[in-house]
Formats: sequence, C-alpha cells, structure tokens
Amino acid sequence: MPHETPLISTIVGGLVLAFIFGAIANRFRLPPLVGYLFAGILVGPHTPGFVADQSLAPELAEIGVILLMFGVGLHFSLKDLLSVRGIAVPGAIVQIGFATLLGWGMGTLLGWPLGGSLVFGLALSVASTVVLLKALQERRLVETDRGKIAVGWLIVEDLAMVLALVLIPALASIGGEATHPDPVAIAVAQLLNIDLGITGIIGVTLLKVAAFLGLMLVVGRRVIPAILHRIAHSGSRELFRLGVLAIALGVAFGAAKLFGVSLALGAFFAGMILSESELSHRAAQESLPLRDAFAVLFFVSVGMLFDPSIVLNSPLTLLGTVFIIVIGKSIAAFLIVMAFGHKAGTALTISASLAQIGEFSFILAELGVGLNMLPEEGRDLILAGAIISIILNPVMFYLCDKIRPGLEARIYRAPAEAPSDAEVAMEGSGPMTEAEASARLEESEPVLTTAGEDGEVAATRLSGHAVVVGYGRVGSIVVANLKSSGIPFLVIEDSENRVQELLKKGIEVIVGNAASPKVLELANLGAAKSLVVAIPNAFEAGNVVMQARQVNPALLILCRANSDAEIEHLEKLGADKTIMGEREIANGMLGSLDQVHYRTEEAEILEKVAAEESAGEKSAVSSELSGVELNKAHDEPAVPSDVEPPAELPKT
Repeated sequence: MPHETPLISTIVGGLVLAFIFGAIANRFRLPPLVGYLFAGILVGPHTPGFVADQSLAPELAEIGVILLMFGVGLHFSLKDLLSVRGIAVPGAIVQIGFATLLGWGMGTLLGWPLGGSLVFGLALSVASTVVLLKALQERRLVETDRGKIAVGWLIVEDLAMVLALVLIPALASIGGEATHPDPVAIAVAQLLNIDLGITGIIGVTLLKVAAFLGLMLVVGRRVIPAILHRIAHSGSRELFRLGVLAIALGVAFGAAKLFGVSLALGAFFAGMILSESELSHRAAQESLPLRDAFAVLFFVSVGMLFDPSIVLNSPLTLLGTVFIIVIGKSIAAFLIVMAFGHKAGTALTISASLAQIGEFSFILAELGVGLNMLPEEGRDLILAGAIISIILNPVMFYLCDKIRPGLEARIYRAPAEAPSDAEVAMEGSGPMTEAEASARLEESEPVLTTAGEDGEVAATRLSGHAVVVGYGRVGSIVVANLKSSGIPFLVIEDSENRVQELLKKGIEVIVGNAASPKVLELANLGAAKSLVVAIPNAFEAGNVVMQARQVNPALLILCRANSDAEIEHLEKLGADKTIMGEREIANGMLGSLDQVHYRTEEAEILEKVAAEESAGEKSAVSSELSGVELNKAHDEPAVPSDVEPPAELPKT
C-alpha cells in the first residue's frame, strides 16, 4: 500500500486545525470562520511547518463552493425579499455601487487594471451570509423589522454577486486578461466571421445563462423534485441524502460543462429549484453535515492562499481596505436607510451587519486571480480585510448599541421633550396599546410592555405570578390555561408576530431573550411563584434556569425537553420538573389502552343496558345489574373475588 497520501493528509490537517482554531475563535465569541482562515494560513506555503497539497486544496475548495451556493439557493426566500423590497433592493444596489466605486478608486491608485479594480471593489461590497446571520441570531434580531431588512439586503447582494460570477469571465475575455476565454463566444465569432465586441460577448453569455435557466425551470422544476419524492417514498434516508448531494454536484458540473456557466451558479439554481419543493427543508438538513465539512475546507484553502507578510509590507493599503469595508460601507448603508425614512436604530443595525466581508468575496477574489484580472496582492488584501472585519464586527454592534440612544434622541426628540422619570416608569405599569407596540417595533426597540435588553424601564409590578418563557405551541397552551384560571402571569417572547398576538389579547409581555439577565430582572423573578420554560432549545433554557434559580431558590421551575440527556442537563441546573413530549404521548396512549383492555365489570353491564334500552327492549341484564353495586366515579371498580386484577401497564 503506498505511503504517499496527499489527499488524506490535506483533509485531516485542514479539518483538525480548523476544529482547534474554530473552537478558540468561538471561545472568544468570534465566528469560527476566523479560526478556519487561521488554520489555512498555518498549513499554507507562507508559514513554516506542515504544508498542505497546493493542487488538491483548490479542488476541495471548489466542492465547498458548490455546496455553499447550493445551501444559499435552498434558503433563498423570495417572500422575505418581497416583504422588504422597498428598501432592500434599491438600498443594496446603491451600497454595492458605492463600495465598488471606492474599491475601484483604490485599485486605480495602486496601478491595477480596470477589470481587477472592479473585481476588488465588488469583493469589498458584499457581506458574509454566515457572519451576518450569526450576529442577528445572537442578538435575537432575525424576526424583527431591522433583521428582515438586513436579510433581504443580503439576498439582493447575493443575487448581484451571482450575476457578477456570470459577467466577469465575459468581461475578462473582452479585455484579453483571461487565460481561458469563453469558447462559445469564440465559436460564435468565428462562425459569423465578425468581432462580437463587448455587447456581443455579454449577449452570448446571457444567452447561455438563459438557456440553462430555461432548462432548469422547464425540466429541472419537474424532474428534480420528482426524483427526490420517489427516493423519499423508498424510506431510505441514506439514498435521500445521496440523492440531494448528487443533484447539487451533478447540476453544477453539468451546467459548467454544457452551458459554460460557473459551478457556483449551477449549484445556486439547483438549490433554488429544490427550495420550491416541500422536501427542501429535509434536503437542507440532510446535506448540512457535508456542506459544513467542505465549507470548512473552502475557508481553509482560502487561508492557504493568504500571505501574512502583506500586513507588514503594505500596512497603509490594508488600512484603506479595512476602512472601505468597515467604515465606508457602514456610512453608506446608514445614510441610505435614513433616506428611506427608517429609524436610527434600524440604520445602525444594517450598518453593523454589513461591516464585514466573507465567502462571496473569496469566490470573487479567486475568480479574479484565476482570470488574470486581479493581482495576488488584491487577493491578499481581500483576505486580510475579511479576517479583520469579521473580528471587528462584534465591536461594531457594541458601538452601535452604545450610540443609538443618544443618536435617536438628537434626531427624533428635542431636549425639552425628553420624558420624565415618572413617564418612563409608567411604561412598565401595564400592557401597551397595539398602536404603541407597533411604533416601538418599527423603531426596533426591544421593549413593548415592561422590558428589553437595553431599555431603561421599570420592572413588572406583578408579584406571586407565573413567568412563561416562549409563546410557541407549548407556551400558548400554558398561557391559555393561566389566563382562564385567573393566575397573574407574564410572557417573555422575542418573536414580533407572537408579541403582536399577545398584545391583542391584553397579555403583559416582555420582549427580549430570556437568557439575558436584564430581561429576567425585569420579570421580577424574586417575587414570582413559578417559571415555565417552554422553549425547545435546551442550552438556552438551561441558561434561563440557572439564572432563575440563583435569583429565587424557592421558585417552581418547569421545563420541556426532547431527550433524557436534556432532562438531566436541565434538572442539574435547577429545574424542578422537566417534561419530555414523547413520554407524555406514550402515557396518553397507555391511558386509552387501559380503557379498552381493562374495562371493569360495571362498565360492561352499563353498556349492555344502554344497548338494549336504545333498541326498545326490556333489559335482559336488569337482574344482573341489580346484583352489582355500582361504584361512584372516583371509587375503585368492583371486581369479582375469584378474578385477579390485571397489572398496570408500565408508565414511561
């Protein structure tokens, strides 16, 4: 057996180091993406020690790009985009144009060609999907208005970059900068014996894309979901997972070979077509492990290409790149959002969300270098700018949160109109009206009735009350019963739609993440009698339980769980009782089985009497009935002395 195993050593070295540095990055509350990039730098040729195979890494990275773009297509939501199209579409276009202009100007000052400068500017203009979504999820902003605008903005950026991946090779072939000009365009030019020029080459490129899209919409839209449905009906999870991966990789490869479009574009449209199927959620879940693994290898391979010496050799150029990403884009986004009439809080959130670059930037940088449009120095600047901007992104959110109150006060309220302490305290005295709540939501305030993560308002005045965390399927049932029984209670919820529903019912609600100490403080747990943690996330629920137990040791804490391990975890942190759905379902079934298999003699006699009387006949069992002493509803059933009562079915 040969001992040379470059493929295995590259994969093992990349994944092991990515895990180590990803864990370190996560420990410092940074996206693991930063750790993956550092792992790539360590196994790259520009640092001492182990060097991964430089020819295999790009191919592994290409698989990562295919699966990344397939995932983007699976999660593409036209509905989310249309809901915020009024600001997301024009705002993203203007912001991309402004950032591209800044990058183009910087590239021109450095003496780069026009095409390379434009690619550089485009790479600096698009934010990372991974980093943005993680930042919004950590701050519980995904379901808010500003979160939806940020996600819609990002969707427009992604679509713009997909178009750029189509047009850049065409533009490269026009400028003579590409090492592999478009063969279809050359064939058409030779066939017609004319010089196509820029318009002709772009036209041929768009025709190829149109042909690919037409095939996907007409054939793929029917064939791909039908194949997955057939596999799903077979009941084999393994085959279903394999089918999803075969579709992603097969469509991408076929699109590149038959239509000359990029692998990334083919994978994106394969995912987008599949997203229309009801199996899209399952397809996303089944492909996620392999997508994550190859995405890690993609970021590692990108890090391998980075030359750290640029930090020392070109510090001013790097500083200018970071300035465009973190400051230039943020200012542009802030002014655009304000120009559309939105509040300062929304504008600041969008600005912080977009103050970084990521995976699409890496794809564009690699494409530019591969087409001889962008110099390697430009790629190094993009990679360094990405690493620094991702590290600085939590700082940007922190600064935006700090300056938001003062900025909103200056813009929206004169000093003489500032609310008094009494007015502020009254905001926590009871439920707000729906109109007031809608206004607060529009301003992205985290407070609706009594609380929020950074709102200066009074705690609830309730005492001896119950606190319900989460108003989903479980929490809504608990709330309905508490309300009908007259027990004082409040709800902690962070979903805008559910908050609106609670407000319409006149229920006191705290808007925010229950794991936040400030939110729990405003719920007045010290004076509460019980806490119901109805959210399905056991780790977040454990955080809530631990803090609540420290505040009030006598508090009754009830939780839900999905496994025995979660039950053990929650009860170890202080939960009094943890209920697992599967157990309650089984107990309900056993109760029904008891009624059928272990019916008492009394019940059987009563059924006979009822049947005969309904038929108009004289009861043939009246004498039998008179000889049996009927028991009351809550007494033990009468059982003949010579019959041994059946044992109970075991409860789970």
